[in-house]
Amino acid sequence: MLSFPMQVPFRDRRAEIARRWSLAVEPAADGTGGPPLRRLLAEFGWPLLALRRMVSKGAGIPRATNPKTVMLLPGFGAHPLRMRWMAGELEQAGHTVKRWGLGYNLGATEDRFRKVEARILSLAERTGEPIVLVGWSLGGVMARELAKAHPDRVSKVVTLGSPFSGDPRANNGWRAYQAIAGHRVDEPEFDATPNEKPPVETVALWSPCDGIVHPRSACGRPGERDRAVALRCTHMGFVLTREAVSAVLLELDAD
Repeated sequence: MLSFPMQVPFRDRRAEIARRWSLAVEPAADGTGGPPLRRLLAEFGWPLLALRRMVSKGAGIPRATNPKTVMLLPGFGAHPLRMRWMAGELEQAGHTVKRWGLGYNLGATEDRFRKVEARILSLAERTGEPIVLVGWSLGGVMARELAKAHPDRVSKVVTLGSPFSGDPRANNGWRAYQAIAGHRVDEPEFDATPNEKPPVETVALWSPCDGIVHPRSACGRPGERDRAVALRCTHMGFVLTREAVSAVLLELDAD
C-alpha cells in the first residue's frame, strides 16, 4: 500500500522503503505489547462476520428519539465501506450518517487531518449544529483530536477500540502502521495528546476480546474519557456486531 509519485527517482523510492522498513522493525519498549496471539487469531474471522451482515436485516432497530448527524471515521488501513453496515443500521434508526470522505485511512498525517477537519466544519455549517464523531480504532484517536480543535462543531465523540491511552505501541498493529504511514506511531504529523480528553462528551467502547488494541489502551483511565463501556466483540467486530451498533445507538440517544 506504499505509493510514490511517478517522478520520484527509483533510488529515492528505494531509500524511502528502507527507511520505512527500519521503522517497522524498531524494538518495542520492555513490558509493551498488544493482546495475546489467541486474541489476534480470532480477528481473522471477520470476513465470515461481514458476509453474515451483508445478508442480515436491520429489523427491530429502535427509532432515534433525537436524530443526529454522525460522521464515521474508519480505522487504520480500513476503507469507509468497512463501516457501511453500521452506517446502514444508524440510518435505519433515523440518524444522518456521513463518511469522512478520504477513502482508506493510511495514517495520522497532516494532510489527512486537515482534509477531514475541513469536512467536519462544512458539515456543521450546513446542518447548523454540531455533529457526532464515531471513530473506529485510529479513526477514534483522530476524532478526539478533531473535537479538541473544534469543540463548537463536535457535540460528542464515541471511540470504538481506539488506542488513546497508555503506550501507543500497546497493540499488534504499530509496526505495520509505521511502515505504511511513514512515521512513528507516537509521532503523528500534527500536534496531538491522545490521552487528553476532548472538551465534549467522550465515550470509549472497548472489549476484553480485542485482538489488535490492548483493552487498557481502548478503555482509558478516569479523566481521559467521560465513561467507558465494555463490549464482548473482537476489534473487527466493533463495526460488524449488533452489540456494538446497539451501544452506539444508545450513545446517540443519550443526550
